[in-house]
Amino acid sequence: MAKAEPSHAYGVFKPVGHVVVAFPSDADCRDAAGELLAADFTEDDITAYSPQQMLAQVEQDLTKASALAGVGQELNLVKAHGELARQGSSFLVVRAPDQAAADRIAETARRHHASRAQRYGSLLIEELIDVGGSEQQVAESSARGLDAQTPSGHEDGGAGWHRQR
Repeated sequence: MAKAEPSHAYGVFKPVGHVVVAFPSDADCRDAAGELLAADFTEDDITAYSPQQMLAQVEQDLTKASALAGVGQELNLVKAHGELARQGSSFLVVRAPDQAAADRIAETARRHHASRAQRYGSLLIEELIDVGGSEQQVAESSARGLDAQTPSGHEDGGAGWHRQR
């Protein structure tokens, strides 16, 4: 997936068939990318985003988002990516054509201290690494925001998103 032409739905970033992974440090992001390349992923499968690049993507998406982007969680995830980027997180977007590939990406993400790893499907976005508590979001509304599943209910320091339904 090229940065110049990222996948969108309703005007916001939605890389269907990919896993988006957030890492608290650039070093962890680079190490994870190296491990994926040493496995069976290619350079064409992996796109890296610095915090500044993700912030630019988020700002662009927020200006182009349609009203339909607020129906599901796409807009909330874009906003959450922006918050993580403001905190210095680096990102990998990795092609995951099947469950086996998504599982390998998730395992690599865990080993390299990822704070988030979501697999984007056409109809749902699945959380691949355990984060947060046991409460589930009960309404799909961008006005409600994304349940952070942290004790405070706010995104901070790598604590949790939840599995999308």
